[in-house]
Amino acid sequence: MEKKIALSMRGITKRFGSVVANHNVDLDVYEGEILSILGENGCGKTTLMNMISGIYFPDEGKIYKDNKEVVIRSPKDAFDLRIGMIHQHFKLVDLFTAAENIVLGIDEKGQHNLKAVNSRVSQIAEKYGFHIDPQKKIYDMSVSEKQTVEIIKVLYRGADILILDEPTAVLTPQEIDRLFTVLRRMKEDGKSIIIITHKLHEVLSVSDRVAILRKGEHIATVDTCDATESSLTEMMVGKKVTLDIDRSEPVNVQPRLEVKNLTCIDKEGLHVVKDVSFTANSGEILGIAGIAGSGQRELLEAIAGLQPIASGQIIFTNPKKNKPVTFFHKSMKRVKELAAKDAFHDKEGKPMRLKGMSNGQIKAQVEAGNVLFREDEIMNLRGKTPLEIRSLGVRLSFVPEDRLGMGLVGSMGITDNMMLRSYRKGHAGFVDRKKPRELAEDIIKELEVSTPGVNTPVRRLSGGNVQKVLVGREIAFAPKVLMAAYPVRGLDINSSYTIYNLLNKQKENGVAVIFVGEDLDVLLALCDRIMVINSGAVTGIVDARSATKEEIGLMMTQTDTAAKEAAQ
Repeated sequence: MEKKIALSMRGITKRFGSVVANHNVDLDVYEGEILSILGENGCGKTTLMNMISGIYFPDEGKIYKDNKEVVIRSPKDAFDLRIGMIHQHFKLVDLFTAAENIVLGIDEKGQHNLKAVNSRVSQIAEKYGFHIDPQKKIYDMSVSEKQTVEIIKVLYRGADILILDEPTAVLTPQEIDRLFTVLRRMKEDGKSIIIITHKLHEVLSVSDRVAILRKGEHIATVDTCDATESSLTEMMVGKKVTLDIDRSEPVNVQPRLEVKNLTCIDKEGLHVVKDVSFTANSGEILGIAGIAGSGQRELLEAIAGLQPIASGQIIFTNPKKNKPVTFFHKSMKRVKELAAKDAFHDKEGKPMRLKGMSNGQIKAQVEAGNVLFREDEIMNLRGKTPLEIRSLGVRLSFVPEDRLGMGLVGSMGITDNMMLRSYRKGHAGFVDRKKPRELAEDIIKELEVSTPGVNTPVRRLSGGNVQKVLVGREIAFAPKVLMAAYPVRGLDINSSYTIYNLLNKQKENGVAVIFVGEDLDVLLALCDRIMVINSGAVTGIVDARSATKEEIGLMMTQTDTAAKEAAQ
């Protein structure tokens, strides 16, 4: 039976000034199919979908719905054509119920009959397998429940073409499985579903066809059954790409950052971080998993000196350079004190065990130059501002979740954003621009940042390129501790693996890396240990080499009380 085309795009072109976002794109969407849209950052995926949903209007080309040419000038026009888009950042009113949000903006004479609305919402939920309470307030909902409200909102308006932008970005594995089950039921009901995603394994799992865009042009549309992760990536990038995270074994692991019973309370008196304790080791990547809004941002900001701390300690161990011991303490008491601190090391940097050695043997080792001395500097960072932390000599880098709000200044160019870490090094009122410019050029070259030049305001770059600039700058600081919150969010698959390899290199250089991620497959492949948090509390710390996605997914929804009971 021949498939019926639900939507067609012919010769679609969209320009923003001199930049061509989409060029002469032809695309078909069939009834009763799930179509994935893939492409690198800045290739025009979202722009193309925004033209279908009425946010942008094409400069050239035509759109056909049910074989009839249509004009979509606004989201209202799209809804009238039964097209709805579910954005990655939800557009909901927290104080309203699910039902109130669903009917918000629908024209109806007089007041809405909420009883009838609740009944209709329940019918839609039952038909497709959603789990939702129509009378529940948005602020009481989990991320997956909010996404459900957004999907039902467009279904309530009669949409038969649904566009989902990164729908699994903030869901647990169990929630992703439930979402895919719902999408398959919608497909069976004749709905056309378009998904924008960067997760290739999910594309292969749920979609029927995959459309690949490269530099604004439609390269190909292939059947998913004939595709592999490697073939899709090669079409996206235009060359062969190795999709392997080369996780090295930790070497010379030493405690670098120790968080003890950390608690943070927000302005409304709510505990956003609850009694959190963990250790980040040098030469290791510690992953942090959790549903979005579980306290990951506040935890990292507290360590970086950006979040007030109600109680707890943040202990940083600053290792001094090993140097040969040129003395011998006759007092064995002092020798034992230093040995207890692991202050004596051999030439390979491993702790020198003095237990069992006689005084003469110890003296002989010292005189032979086989004993190195190091007494670590221990500092408490609680209550310190970022400048005070830096003035202590603590090399701590932080890639925040909010790129332009906290990490970079959108109106400034790449060079000037590099200078945010070095402008105080100038002399007599002048700043040194040469080295920041060289650093900017290096980052553009090594991370393949797509930009007209080093002085282009970063807010004009795509989200993925902004992220590359931020990550590149923080790594260039040569940190002892590197904290990265969602460093590959919005990045295409090729750029993501570039970042993963950079983090692995930092680990091999002895850096303590703390990585907050949303893709559990990546966390399991990249990290050495994974700490799971829910509602600001730690629900478990597992070995990434032996843990499973299902195990972590359960901990992501588990309360700290339940976790403590399970551990007993």
